[in-house]
Formats: sequence, C-alpha cells, structure tokens
Amino acid sequence: MVESGKTCPIEGHWKAGCCIVDVDKMPYFTRLVLFLFCLMVLVESRKPRRKRWTGQLEMPKPSNSYKKNLDMTKIGTGKPQQLLRVDDHDFSMRPAFGGPAIPVGVDVQVESLDSISEVDMDFTMTLYLRHYWKDERLAFPSTSNKSMTFDGRLVKKIWVPDVFFVHSKRSFIHDTTTDNIMLRVFPDGHVLYSMRITVTAMCNMDFSHFPLDSQTCSLELESYAYTDEDLMLYWKNGDESLKTDEKISLSQFLIQKFHTTSRLAFYSSTGWYNRLYINFTLHRHIFFFLLQTYFPATLMVMLSWVSFWIDHKAVPARVSLGITTVLTMSTIITGVNASMPRVSYIKAVDIYLWVSFVFVFLSVLEYAAVNYLTTSQEWKERKLREKVPCMCGMPHSKTMMLDGSCSESEANSLAGYPRNHILTEEEKQDKIVVHLALGSESSSSRKRGLLKGQVGLRLFQNTHAIDKYSRLIFPASYIFFNLIYWSVFS
Repeated sequence: MVESGKTCPIEGHWKAGCCIVDVDKMPYFTRLVLFLFCLMVLVESRKPRRKRWTGQLEMPKPSNSYKKNLDMTKIGTGKPQQLLRVDDHDFSMRPAFGGPAIPVGVDVQVESLDSISEVDMDFTMTLYLRHYWKDERLAFPSTSNKSMTFDGRLVKKIWVPDVFFVHSKRSFIHDTTTDNIMLRVFPDGHVLYSMRITVTAMCNMDFSHFPLDSQTCSLELESYAYTDEDLMLYWKNGDESLKTDEKISLSQFLIQKFHTTSRLAFYSSTGWYNRLYINFTLHRHIFFFLLQTYFPATLMVMLSWVSFWIDHKAVPARVSLGITTVLTMSTIITGVNASMPRVSYIKAVDIYLWVSFVFVFLSVLEYAAVNYLTTSQEWKERKLREKVPCMCGMPHSKTMMLDGSCSESEANSLAGYPRNHILTEEEKQDKIVVHLALGSESSSSRKRGLLKGQVGLRLFQNTHAIDKYSRLIFPASYIFFNLIYWSVFS
C-alpha cells in the first residue's frame, strides 16, 4: 500500500511511503491509474477536516509564534458605506444657495465671568456657544431616527456658520484634552454645532460715579461674511436662549441682570447684518473702597484737626503733623489713580479725595496764619515797650495816647503823679493803655477812632481765638460736605 503525502520523483522512480516502485517496467495504463490515485490522495490531504459528530470545520491551531506576530489592526475589513456622503457635495456653499436666507438659531450658556478690567475697559467670559440649522445635504436614512455625534474633525469638511464676536480683543476654543467642539447630525439634516469658547471683549465704561457706579457690558455676535439676505441669525428660544450658572460671582461686582437683544448692523461697504447681543449689568461693591480709600482719607482729615488743640508755640509738633497728613493724602490719591484708566473727566472718588486734601491743606494754612499773627503781635508789643518806658498823663485830665510817645513837659510833670495810678509791667503786657488829652470838643472824633483800633488790637492779641473757631468750623464743614456727597452719589 502506498502512503499519501510523501510522493516525490527520484531518477525516474516514484517513491510512495517506504516503497520504491519502478515505473518504467509498469504498463502505461497502470502508470496512469497510479498517477491519478496519488493526485487524489494529495488533494484530500489539503482539505480541512470536520469534527466527527458535530460536522464543524476543524481549523489548524496556530503556533505560539504566529500568535505573537499577528496584528489584528492590520487585517482589512473593507471600506464601510458612508451615511453622510460628505464627498458627494460641495460644502463651500451655504445650504439652499441662491434661495432664501438660511435661519441659524443660537443659544448661549455662560459658564463663568472671569474678570473685569477697569484699566483696559474689557471683560473676559467663558461660554458654550451653540448653533442650530438645517442642511439637507447631511440627511441620512435611519430607521430608529437617532442622531450621530462627531467631534471637531468633521467640522472642517462641512459648512458651518461663520459667527464671530464683535469688538473682541482675544478669543480661543478650548483644546484640553481635545478640541471642545461637538457636531450632532439628525436624520432629517438638522445640525447642532456646539463649542466652548473664552472671549475677551471691549466694554465701554463710565467712571463718573466710580466707585459708586454700575456698568452695562455686552457681548455681540454676528456673521462675518453672510448678510441678512443669506443668513438670518436669531435667538433660538428668545430670552430663554441665554442661561447662566448660578455660581457665577465676582469679587468687586454684583451681577444684577443678564438679557438678550438683537438688531441689524449696517456697514457701508457690505450691507446689513444680523447682530445678537448678550447684555449684563454689574453693580460695584463699595465696601472694599470704604476700607481702602474713604476711611483712610477721613481719618487723615480728622487727624489734621488735632493741631487746633496743640499750643501755637509748639511749632515742630504742629508743622510735622500738618506735613504728615498732606503727604498721606497725596499717597492715597496716587494709589487710587494708578489702578484707574486716565480719563479726562472727574470721578466721584476724585471729588472726595481732593476735598479731603483741601481740608488737610487748610489746617496747615490755619497754623501758618496763627503763627504769623502771633509773631506780629509780639513784635509790636516789643516796639511799644521800647518807646514807652513810663506812662504819660496828668492826674487831673483824662489822657490817652496813640503812638506811646509823650512830650517833655508831660514827662517832667510825672514827679507829682501818684504811684498807684501807674500800671505795672504785667498789666502792660495784657493790654496797652495810652492817654490822650481831651482838652477840647474837637477831640471826640479822634476818640471814636481809637475805640475801633482798640477792638482790632485785642483780636490780634488773642490769636488763639482762631484755633477756637477752627475747632468748630472745620468739622462742621466736613460733615456737611459728606452729607451732600453721599446723598448725590449713593
């Protein structure tokens, strides 16, 4: 018997199993039958075997080395059928090109209001921007009416609205860990296009009531290329199209209101465009500025009033106190203006600080006036004492003297004048008494003039009275100013 699977020609003989058959001595018909028999055995050995009772194919088991080298990702399964047929259409054109304007609905969810900058007059906001439109070129058959969701890679192959932020300074789409873009396509061709954006936009602020102010800012959306004849941009659900996170808060502002509006914007070179507005109102918290600006300024003004209770002869104490308060007020004004834009109008905080600065400066001028009048008084008294070593006058006449001088005859007549009528040195320091002879009726007019001069002289002598009046006038004036200020700006 011949074994199968081991036939090979060797020098004109056939080897079958362990036997070597000499085919040259066999008849032609026998050789043909033998050849066909070996061919059938060879074919049967190549076919897969079936299990004896189940009838299943018994595949050869791969070796361990075959398992290690097999890469299933490189096994081709064939190209699946594309449902969207993106390559069959020209998506450089808008849907329904040449027809009516395509409506594009928009809704926004504000995630956070990151910062408000008074110096740059802008704000930074993070939001989810969603677009809704219909593109029949993206319709696909579906029995379950379920949508298909894609990431940002498909956005580059289809048409999407070209919405941009008007008056924006910086903006970007978040890309951690991948581009934050979502595209959802429904079987009837409706499309939802969503992205997560952070934008920094300009906000025109009015600081005339700063820091007792409220600011209204807006984020504006508009199509860049398509006019209202090609693209109709609108809020999808009216006022409900804008949603905000309840946890949104700012350190310096209280967010009072979010609302939406829309209008047409005209450009002379291109035409009319639909523009959407996200408006929000901010009210500034005043407590921070009360602690950092108003209270220190008020304390400096009150500190300047302490000099009114210091003796006018203590020059170093009153001068150093006045200079310290003036410099402190200058520092406060400089610090406030450093964090504010250089506007050309007066702010509410400027009015308060500069009025406080004037009060502090006037307290320094008040001491300068007191010191000058005191020095002048002392100088005049010294001159009078030098000119009037004795008191001139006769006992039998009412005498008064203007310039403190006396004639030689009057001086000689003092020999018989009683000593108790002559004023002591201490009394002459408290008040100056001069004698003028009233020998005739024509001297009455001169007497009235001397009485007025005596009243003015007493005012100069009592220079500390200016400090007494300042102790009342300065606080009363500053309290009155505060009442007017807070009633107008608050």
